[in-house]
Amino acid sequence: MINGEVQAHREWLWAGVGGCLLNRLNATREVDPVALPNCRLIKGIEAGSEDIDILPNGLAFISSGLKYPGLKSFAPDKPGEIFLMDLNEKKPKASELRISRGFDLGSFNPHGISTYIDKDDTVYLFVVNHPHQKSTVELFKFMEEDNSLVHLKTIRHDLLTSVNDVVAVGPDSFYATNDHYFSDFILMFLEMYLGLTWSNVVYYSPKEVKEVASGFYSANGINISPDKKYIYIADIFDHNVHVMEKHADWNLTHVKTLQLDTLADNLSVDPDTGDIWTGCHPNGMKLFYNDPDNPPASEVLRIQNILAEKPTVTRVYAENGSVLQGTSVATVYNRKLLIGTVFHRALYCEL
Repeated sequence: MINGEVQAHREWLWAGVGGCLLNRLNATREVDPVALPNCRLIKGIEAGSEDIDILPNGLAFISSGLKYPGLKSFAPDKPGEIFLMDLNEKKPKASELRISRGFDLGSFNPHGISTYIDKDDTVYLFVVNHPHQKSTVELFKFMEEDNSLVHLKTIRHDLLTSVNDVVAVGPDSFYATNDHYFSDFILMFLEMYLGLTWSNVVYYSPKEVKEVASGFYSANGINISPDKKYIYIADIFDHNVHVMEKHADWNLTHVKTLQLDTLADNLSVDPDTGDIWTGCHPNGMKLFYNDPDNPPASEVLRIQNILAEKPTVTRVYAENGSVLQGTSVATVYNRKLLIGTVFHRALYCEL
């Protein structure tokens, strides 16, 4: 769809917008700043860092270059990339990972990512991809000796219609969130406008594919607890995080919902503490409008003891978009914090 048509549909959407949608977008919220003293922008990441996953050894994978319907892109004609950072270095730098021949780099449009370490220490990287605005999950093997990715296969399925994020649970199996029921641009926005709760979560393996949770406004980030007993799901337009119990047959049952006052995007789990870190959009209206004079703000939350009756939710970082626009992920390793964005830059902080 050309830019003029996109803009016309945006204007149509906002012209008739109702109070319910304004509430789902948190359209009136302004963020109160929370500063972190030891932060710097990561050089080389200019067109997004939508999702980040860190291995236990401190190697961080960063997806960059997402083109998503209705959202800004600072590099609309450049294929997406996967960056790597070694957080054990004194001054970590981001470097682009080389991807093996045979993979269509020209249409690479990476979204959510997840890693899985097999019993033989093989590292697999699952990447949500949107080639030509479709949804696939790409499976790569990480080759640490030469910092490259070997493409193993492309996963497509009728139930994987509008994939946002994945969490790997095996070398070729995962849970995936579909953030919309429809994949067509206009129908996606109509779905959001009408407040349809048709978004879902799908379990995928080569032997079985099935819906395991449904009824979300827009299921977004997904992750797993360190003990592998619970799956966490962010419903970005319902401003909450769902806790689901994972069963032996891979089905999920609802345990509880933690309500927030912000639009939680991707979820990261600290393997040492079990804390959930999430990059959030304080005001979703600004994310879609993206006015250069009033950019989308950034916010990072830390959720402790989510299974407790009253979990502790801490605003770790927040600012008005002058430094970082549209935060989508936050993840920690050894008191180092990485903050990523949908289409903007990335921040490295020492806590």
